[in-house]
Amino acid sequence: MAAHLSYGRVNLNILREAARKELREFLDKCAGSKAIVWDEYLTGPFGLIAQYSLLKEHEVEKMFTLKSGRLPPADVKNIIFFVRPRLELMDIIAENILSEDKMQTPREFNILFVPRRSMLCEQRLKEQGVLGAFTNIDEYILDLIPYDGDLLSMESESAFRECYLENDQTSLYHTAKGLMTLQALYGTIPQIFGKGECARHVANMMLRMKREFAGSQTQILPVFDTLLLLDRNVDLLTPLATQLTYEGLIDEIYGITNGYVKLPPEKFAQKKQGEGGKDLPTEPKKLQLNSAEELYAEIRDKNFNAVGAALSKKAKIISAAFEERHNAKTVGEIKQFVSQLPHMQAARTSLANHTSIAELIKDITTSEAFFDNLTVEQEFMTGVDTDKVNTYIEDCIAQKDPLLKILRLVCMQSVCNNGLKQKVLDFYKREILQTYGYEHLLTLNNLEKVGLLKPQITTRNNYPTIRKTLKLWMEDANEQNPNDISYVYSGYAPLSVRLTQLLARPGWRSIEEVLKMLPGPHFEERQQLPPGLHKKRQQGENRTTLVFFLGGVTYAEIAALRFLSQMEDSGTEYIIATTKLINGTSWIKSLMDRPDQQI
Repeated sequence: MAAHLSYGRVNLNILREAARKELREFLDKCAGSKAIVWDEYLTGPFGLIAQYSLLKEHEVEKMFTLKSGRLPPADVKNIIFFVRPRLELMDIIAENILSEDKMQTPREFNILFVPRRSMLCEQRLKEQGVLGAFTNIDEYILDLIPYDGDLLSMESESAFRECYLENDQTSLYHTAKGLMTLQALYGTIPQIFGKGECARHVANMMLRMKREFAGSQTQILPVFDTLLLLDRNVDLLTPLATQLTYEGLIDEIYGITNGYVKLPPEKFAQKKQGEGGKDLPTEPKKLQLNSAEELYAEIRDKNFNAVGAALSKKAKIISAAFEERHNAKTVGEIKQFVSQLPHMQAARTSLANHTSIAELIKDITTSEAFFDNLTVEQEFMTGVDTDKVNTYIEDCIAQKDPLLKILRLVCMQSVCNNGLKQKVLDFYKREILQTYGYEHLLTLNNLEKVGLLKPQITTRNNYPTIRKTLKLWMEDANEQNPNDISYVYSGYAPLSVRLTQLLARPGWRSIEEVLKMLPGPHFEERQQLPPGLHKKRQQGENRTTLVFFLGGVTYAEIAALRFLSQMEDSGTEYIIATTKLINGTSWIKSLMDRPDQQI
């Protein structure tokens, strides 16, 4: 099922198996038949760890979504609530328990907090008078979830907001715990580098935890050579830009959630002859996207302009393979063709799906609106007119374009100009509030607090220096056969990935001055390895670096890191970990107050 997790340099299936083992052990604590009541947000992440078949093996007969009112009828001995430690969820659980039918056989209630138990939540259950109703109260530590052969995510949707807006460092503690779990399975990571305040906190917590568990070190040869911790606020620009890789655009336009995307169904309808266009499906088409699908693994990280050529090349290969059947003469040849048939048919289905997705995306990327938006973004990134009111943004507000689009552009202008002149900022704020409503004052305030939209305090703008020194803008980026990471944004090289690239070679000492211009400290730590566990590197063997983005990472940044891993002379392979997979829209949405009510 999860074979693709073990294809990469690091076998992430070990992590998945460890998580499955803990889940089994908890389910076996509750003897007898069970029904699980899910906090809806957890179903996606859990789906990556365990399918329904595993739960069924452990006597899980029914599954419900947590909602207020009475629990649906289920003839089971145990009810297990799988929930995040949130107070509002405790109130719903209390309502569920209090509305139980007293005439029926009493059922045993159990609660599993993910990823940690919470005293506050238990106190709330006590206040509601239901704490005594639970047979088991436990925690299931689901920190890092393997998404793909080189990708781990904590799926903590509010980590950036908590760290930078609310000054709540809980997610950093979970990150440090997750990294300790990783080291228990894959060996101590000898070198730690970091940039940013949050990175410093995580490294300090890890080193403290290591001292506390000094006696119980695992005797495992280290799999990772280096850990790089990067704060999202070191590079606020990258997530705001429109991603231009195939996977990045799917996420920008349709949103990828826990490895799945929902697409408009009409493109995927099977047209049978003579039926015309009747009965088009209305349910969105749900597709899983990961490297287990051969074609997707091949095209996901390409610039979208190179995807068409790759798909037509694949179509020719598949057609040629099906034509082979005419050449199969002997019984042996026919048998061999038949044995390859399931693989070929899967490849043909995959090609049809991705051709449909590419057509859907092309309709958007060839539109004038998309082109205009991209032009303004690229002007900001190259430093054109960032210090005055932008007429395009002004027009978009006048036409009442989606608020999130406006906020992304205004924040981008602010970041590229090291803040906006007070009168420019006031103009944008006034226009936004008058057009979209004064309730968005809170959102604008939040964006200011995290440094995305701010007044210019000094006239000195460091961005042009950073851009030139780190070569963040490359003219004539080669989109078809890239030779630099800037292809993922058709010219802009993500700052976060450029820092990662320079750390590997020639090292951060070469860019000391630029590092000082970026927020937060930069540091290096070394962890002592138990004797006998020092890795002897073979000639030509690549180093393995784990890059952890604190506050979220985009698919375009992941594509850029994969590109670095595949470069002939890079000498380093990258595994990516993050608190959350984000794009500009979902990121800004997480900073809005009452995001469900925005236009």
